[in-house]
Amino acid sequence: MGTLQTLLHNKMFMAPILGWITAQILKTIINFMVTKKFNAERLIGSGGMPSSHSATVVALMYATAYCRGMAGFEFPMATALAIIVMYDAMNVRMETGKQAVILNLFLSNEKIMNLLKGAEKGDWARIILKEYVGHTPIQVLGGIFLGILVGYLVCTFL
Repeated sequence: MGTLQTLLHNKMFMAPILGWITAQILKTIINFMVTKKFNAERLIGSGGMPSSHSATVVALMYATAYCRGMAGFEFPMATALAIIVMYDAMNVRMETGKQAVILNLFLSNEKIMNLLKGAEKGDWARIILKEYVGHTPIQVLGGIFLGILVGYLVCTFL
């Protein structure tokens, strides 16, 4: 069996990948339904409902529990990774997005822009920080449920 074929039949490899892909597609569809505009960035971008970060790590956690059980070292490692990633998505990255909103308002002020242009050679007028980088607890919860579903489907049918 070749390397690619081995990976494609590895539940602990496929579950997180399919969790991420499914979350990104759902995120794009939900964004389209809300805004009535297709935004291709949603296919790969962070932030939004459901959390692809949560779906990815929870699908890995589920597949690890299914394939290796909960008694070995693999499941606690997958669980620790999931907790860190979801905490980061809800807290650290969410705060980064809030800061970006404030900084974007700051950078949109013409008086401040003129001061910055005089002080630096860079084109500050083009700077727009990404504001949509973190997740709300509901988005993380959506990702958790999606990760469990994808993990279950992969482990049951792959």
